[in-house]
Amino acid sequence: MPIQTGVHKKGSLSLPDIVASAKNRKDFSKAGAIATFIGVVRGENDKHEKVQNLLLEAYEEKTDEVLTGICDDLRKKPGVVDVQIHHLLGEFEVGEDLVYVLVAGSHRKDVFSVLEEAVERYKKEAPIFKKESTVTKKGGAKTSWVTKDKNTYA
Repeated sequence: MPIQTGVHKKGSLSLPDIVASAKNRKDFSKAGAIATFIGVVRGENDKHEKVQNLLLEAYEEKTDEVLTGICDDLRKKPGVVDVQIHHLLGEFEVGEDLVYVLVAGSHRKDVFSVLEEAVERYKKEAPIFKKESTVTKKGGAKTSWVTKDKNTYA
């Protein structure tokens, strides 16, 4: 049974679950390649502060709609068999998985550019929000919502 693209509670699925879901598609016999991206919690932020943990939240209904739309758009590309984006929500420690993106296609050349586009699009389009707990350069603790440019979410 296919796993629905969208947001999921931390611990509710894994990369092997997603790969199995792609392989169970009726049209998977057309695929000759699967490419995946795993986003993980980085241990240092852009300000060179030590990250302790992250809290990820989303406007879930809208995020599911946006991620589904991205996947539907990208599945129309030549040679693409499947596109899935699964973003996890909850509290995360450094090194833990946050997001899985999978693209299956007829040939390896069909999947890499679509994988990159899927990642770039979900970063910009999906209303997912990140609260970061860090240790500042001076050793103090700080918790704040991470903001990117006005057109980019977490």
